[in-house]
Amino acid sequence: MPRPRAAAEFAPGSPGEPLVDTHGRVHRDLRVSLTDRCSLRCTYCMPEQGNEWLAKSSILTLDEIVRIARVAAADGVTTFRLTGGEPLLRSDIVEVVRRLAVIQGPDGRPVELAMTTNGIRLPELLPSLVDAGLARLNISLDTLRRDRFRDLTRRDRLDDVLAGIAAASASGLRPLKLNAVAMRDVNEDELIDLVQFALDHNAELRFIEQMPLDAGHTWDRSRMVTREEILDELSTRWHLTPVPGRGGAPAERWRLDGGPQTVGVIASVTAPFCGDCDRLRLTADGQLRNCLFSTTEYDLLPSLRQPEGSAGDAEIDAAIDGMLRSCVHGKLPGHAINDPGFLQPARGMNAIGG
Repeated sequence: MPRPRAAAEFAPGSPGEPLVDTHGRVHRDLRVSLTDRCSLRCTYCMPEQGNEWLAKSSILTLDEIVRIARVAAADGVTTFRLTGGEPLLRSDIVEVVRRLAVIQGPDGRPVELAMTTNGIRLPELLPSLVDAGLARLNISLDTLRRDRFRDLTRRDRLDDVLAGIAAASASGLRPLKLNAVAMRDVNEDELIDLVQFALDHNAELRFIEQMPLDAGHTWDRSRMVTREEILDELSTRWHLTPVPGRGGAPAERWRLDGGPQTVGVIASVTAPFCGDCDRLRLTADGQLRNCLFSTTEYDLLPSLRQPEGSAGDAEIDAAIDGMLRSCVHGKLPGHAINDPGFLQPARGMNAIGG
């Protein structure tokens, strides 16, 4: 497991100041994992059987999540993205959204609340989520073929995912994004079909290069469909024009036939965007991570769960702030996937958070 950092290793800084690392990157995005559990078993994420789930006692409570989020917002974080596992499996998900959506930054502006989901429970929950303050959605969809979906996810739930996408398309949440991991000999012949499906649902398709984040550590670079291969295939159907002004966003975007429709590619392996990364991650069990591929975690649980009466609210908040700054201070220039000495994280993607 990653080595947890203790509170004594806090980096210098004052509450309310921006979260700036030693490479000048200002951090404004916090990915909040709500659970490591999922209703699917995607082959590139977790095994079908034998998963070791996080202990229920270690999962952050709603009050703990809100406390961390308030401190982060005071330090300049403007976007929270709820992830998992599958975030819609959390029983208090609507209340999580409701309480996070009202948090404001130092300028009095509310934070933006987004979610990444497999979409299965959206038809039932989306109206309540929108009412609670959810602003944006990303939905995972790697194939439109039932047999492939069943083989890839080990569950026959394609109809449920498509119903979730239809519900999202009919809602007012925009931009709506569909995420697809491009895999050789799995779905590389569906790239154009997936983009067209997204366009038909007033959504943007974002292709993701397959990354070494599976719990079984079976990632094979040769099975990854690269950014250039994706663009070459899409260029047989549309004229692609780069969209300028990417900033810290993970996806490069292109207009299709001059726009306004677009497609995105997240090329973490062949075209890393680490130099502009503004993201931190909070795992469901209270660990801060400064990179998706980090081998070090910063443990917030001791600060949050001190013996009753041993610390006041201000002291606890200061400890959270200090750990955020320590995490940011320890961030490396890049993830080093392409270096010979790269080590895959011990946690799988479901336990890290998307």
